[in-house]
Amino acid sequence: MLEEKKEAVVLLSGGLDSTTVLAMARAKNYSCSCLSFRYGQKQSVELERAEAICRNMEVKHHLILEIGLDAIGGSALTDDIEVPKDRSEEDIAGSIPVTYVPARNIIFLSYALSWAEVLGASDIFLGINAVDYSGYPDCRPEFLRAYEKMANLGTKAGVGNQKFIFHAPLIAMSKKEIIQTGMSLGVDYSLTHSCYDPVGQLACGRCDACRLRQQGFIDAGWRDPLKYAV
Repeated sequence: MLEEKKEAVVLLSGGLDSTTVLAMARAKNYSCSCLSFRYGQKQSVELERAEAICRNMEVKHHLILEIGLDAIGGSALTDDIEVPKDRSEEDIAGSIPVTYVPARNIIFLSYALSWAEVLGASDIFLGINAVDYSGYPDCRPEFLRAYEKMANLGTKAGVGNQKFIFHAPLIAMSKKEIIQTGMSLGVDYSLTHSCYDPVGQLACGRCDACRLRQQGFIDAGWRDPLKYAV
């Protein structure tokens, strides 16, 4: 007798990490509904990749929400601020960079929580990482624990019989370990997009996200299938 699949909402950016998390959730027999955002980011490649990933992995639903965080600004991803390039790993880990989008994960998780409550899903998956997290405060375990507590205090489902669980299976993994995990699950990383500042459809190869990705593939002993401008 086949085990009945549990419902889950997965935050999917189209990047390496969130795609790996989607594969991990599917491997645990979750029926996945993916949530992506057009939030005013200066490039749309990641959403094109997210759509391709959802088709490839045959997810149950893929919802793309529009929330204009560019009207608020304050980030190199949404505002007229230059994306840092060619930084060392020490510089990347040293402080919160200008690619931080103010309160983005709080906002994204709120939408995921709302959708999960409607779908009757208790499980929400996201690809935050506290090892290669570039100084982002909303990628830490203590943040997620606090958010989960809030979610179960502030929703009809949470105060009833349905308790929300937020899964961040990559949170303590290195980029090498993430890639190795994804490869073992058959993730097609050629579909993913990690770059903060692409040149057309090509990854720049110089921003923090590109450099962390490239080093991860080197450490994992695999060839990165992504095409780079440099």
